[in-house]
Amino acid sequence: MNFTEARAQFAQDRARLIADGIHLGDVQAYLPAEFKRNFALAMDAAGTLTTTPNSGVPSMLTTMIDPTIIEILFAPNKAAKIIGEVQKGSWIDDTIMFPVVEHTGEVSSYGDFSENGHSGANTNWPNRQSYLFQVVKEYGERELERAGLAKLNWVSEIDKAAATVLNKFQNLTYFFGVAGLLNFGLVNDPNLPPSLTPGTKATNSPFWISNTGEVTATANEVFTDIQSIFANLVANSGGLIEASDQLVLAMSPSVAVALTATNSFNVNVYDLLKKNFPNIRFETAVQYGKLSATNPQGIAAGNLVQMICESVEGQDTGFAAYNERMRAHAIIKAMSSFKQKVTGGTWGTVIRQPFAIASMIGV
Repeated sequence: MNFTEARAQFAQDRARLIADGIHLGDVQAYLPAEFKRNFALAMDAAGTLTTTPNSGVPSMLTTMIDPTIIEILFAPNKAAKIIGEVQKGSWIDDTIMFPVVEHTGEVSSYGDFSENGHSGANTNWPNRQSYLFQVVKEYGERELERAGLAKLNWVSEIDKAAATVLNKFQNLTYFFGVAGLLNFGLVNDPNLPPSLTPGTKATNSPFWISNTGEVTATANEVFTDIQSIFANLVANSGGLIEASDQLVLAMSPSVAVALTATNSFNVNVYDLLKKNFPNIRFETAVQYGKLSATNPQGIAAGNLVQMICESVEGQDTGFAAYNERMRAHAIIKAMSSFKQKVTGGTWGTVIRQPFAIASMIGV
């Protein structure tokens, strides 16, 4: 039975099927025998797509944003920890003067009627200039809402960025001051004694570590260099500084690795220093390192080591000083955005007793 015959037969049987309660909807014919063996009929194409082939959903629907925010880290601000920090004056002050008094006089042989001999005082007024710096925080309403979609508190992030930038610059001025002003830093104050040169080591090199970070100096060689720095402190102070005083040994983090060098008696540099200088503390800062592409705040002459006596005869050797930490000015509202200025101020590092700081460059 072909298709035409199958169709005719179904038409004849339709009424009987309906009478028997069988309703087949839009069926027009029985399936002829020739169709039952033609398997290609089940593989007919559905036609060409008018849309781009796709069987998924937008990727953003299957993307999760972790609520924990990972912040990029910066090298720590260490100047204030090394030398101490105080506030001097306010942001309206441009200059600060430090009174210095030197006692003078001479004695004379005694005589009942002699009026010889006298005592007096001489005063100087060294001064420093302040430097004010600022950042401006800006954000728009749409910017805030878009950041909110990513679960970011954008105003808080902008606030933290402003604080980070101000503190980073403040720390930099504590080390290097501000060019063009009477504003100097811990490592470049012109009144500091000249830096020593490290001794030549068994490797015929003055360095404690190689460019790859390998410790090349022996424990005894490193300790000898530090002894030289302390000897320079004692000489410059006229014997006012002693090994039992509160001392700070400051250097770069990479150079500090050399203090772990151990001698043949299984004693490292740290042990030797703590035994000979019982009140010494160790501090590191990247600003003591050699200037490089990875350390743009380093020193061009090479790695620097400083030994600082914190106070002499009850007088602080120096301090990092600011006249404004973080002054937040008024928030200015525009049509659909906001801005706010934040200001800081610095005196750099004020070194009151330069003789109490000794250093060695090029280790």
